[in-house]
Amino acid sequence: MSESAGGPRGDSALQSPGSSRPRQPEEPATELTPLADQIAGNVRLFLDGIERLAAGDGHDEAVPLLLLEVSQILLAGAQLGATTDVILPSNLEPEVGDDPDLDALRAGLARHLPDCDDYAELFDPYADTQATSFRLSDDIAAVAADLVHGIKHYRADRKLEALWWWQYSYFNHWGTHAGAALRALHAVVAHARLDVTEDTV
Repeated sequence: MSESAGGPRGDSALQSPGSSRPRQPEEPATELTPLADQIAGNVRLFLDGIERLAAGDGHDEAVPLLLLEVSQILLAGAQLGATTDVILPSNLEPEVGDDPDLDALRAGLARHLPDCDDYAELFDPYADTQATSFRLSDDIAAVAADLVHGIKHYRADRKLEALWWWQYSYFNHWGTHAGAALRALHAVVAHARLDVTEDTV
């Protein structure tokens, strides 16, 4: 991958997802609480799943199981994408402490993806004409880092801040990493199922 796992793919200064559009009236936090609770549950399941896979629990099924994990967290991201912009009362994000060290997670995933960790991807399919090299292990670690950042807000009972962060970083960072990883994982699974020998046929 041409950048560190936590590094941005075209990240801009911290701002709300709809900063380029007129600000919309703030929705009461209580109305967004059920969505925040749902996304938090999705995040916990994803983080638990990838930790198990990085530890080797997936064995020979690591790739299809990782495809399932990424697909499910992207469904949560799609819900965030379809939700009206989450606007915070203040432009200041409360401190959540240092970002987690996910080197062990990244290394564990790379160890169990020896033949397919590296892949090529167009960052922007509407603008780029040349593919860039990336790594699945870096992408998954980058997604995890953004999700963990939001779960810290959630655990501190700042559910609106958590939802805002997950939505903002979905548009700005982790959604791109997860989407690229999904295409790569799908390609691996598809080749394994479809690239059969003539003798097998």
